[in-house]
Amino acid sequence: MNDRKFDMDTVNRFFEYDYHNRGMVKWQGFYLSDHTAALDKLKTKNAISYPAKNPQSLSEISSILTIAHFKNQTVSLQLNTVDQNNQHLPTITTRILGYNAATVIISDRQFINMNNIRHVELTKNSAN
Repeated sequence: MNDRKFDMDTVNRFFEYDYHNRGMVKWQGFYLSDHTAALDKLKTKNAISYPAKNPQSLSEISSILTIAHFKNQTVSLQLNTVDQNNQHLPTITTRILGYNAATVIISDRQFINMNNIRHVELTKNSAN
């Protein structure tokens, strides 16, 4: 060890007036532009896209929901909703608990507005 003695007043003065703590900045990593470009490229490469299905009329949607509800069959719903990249969300596979002219109730007791449904179809494994 070093045998030098140090003055605590000097140490306290250093930390009080001279030392500047940058907080979390010193612990955060900084990305270079080529790093962010590579990350963006990887994100778009791995992004899952769900193709838009053909839009159906309200009468087509209602007739398929009627069959599914009364026969207790599973349907696949695609909503008109898109994400921030203008991509459609994944389809919802569910049973129909009930519906009226404006709202559909699906198996997790979630309400969906009829006007928000883009496409609905009976699933292949919906037969009981």
